[in-house]
Amino acid sequence: MDLLNFEVAQEYLGVLLQGLAVTVYLTLIVIVMSAVLAIPVALARMSSSRLIRLPVDAYVEVARATPLLLQLIYIYYVLPSIGIRLPQLLCAFIGLTFNYTAYMSEVYRGGINAVAQGQWLAAAALGMTDSLAFRRIILPQAVRIVIPSLGNYFISLFKDTALCSVVGVQELLFKGQIISARSFQYFTIYTLTAILYFSVGYPAAIFVRWLEHVSKRGYSRRPRR
Repeated sequence: MDLLNFEVAQEYLGVLLQGLAVTVYLTLIVIVMSAVLAIPVALARMSSSRLIRLPVDAYVEVARATPLLLQLIYIYYVLPSIGIRLPQLLCAFIGLTFNYTAYMSEVYRGGINAVAQGQWLAAAALGMTDSLAFRRIILPQAVRIVIPSLGNYFISLFKDTALCSVVGVQELLFKGQIISARSFQYFTIYTLTAILYFSVGYPAAIFVRWLEHVSKRGYSRRPRR
């Protein structure tokens, strides 16, 4: 018997593509939410007020020090014990966003700190308030610095959505597990699943490398002062 059964692959390709659509949907929503939420989290960690900084520090350290899989399990299986029951997909969104916001906030914090202090001084000399200077001068430069890192997190997130199968979200790997268990065509189904992951992940990796190249080229062309 051939290891790779093309008839089985053709039969279940549509179902696996449905799972891939859920995977991509999760990835896109979570990366956007995390990229936005990470900015105030980064700013809170840079705050001089301990009342603001310490709770956010605690959140980031907890998110980074515990496995994403455990966080998903906790949200879906533990919170119902205190009366909080959430749909499977919502649990996946919350868990992934909780985790990736923490990591990406550190990327933003590094990007903000990498902007030269002279940029703040120049903005002040022009009469800008700190908040206006941050929005118009500091944040755009920081975002440009961190874009390659954010792209790498996009790729990691795309793969980490597979963990959402533990809470019953029918993403790509979940579909592959169910189909292979029913058909016993493990080699065919998991090979096809891997091909589908690769078909999205590899172009995304190429795009991230292109972003890194563009970012570096942009900096090399900046006028020196």
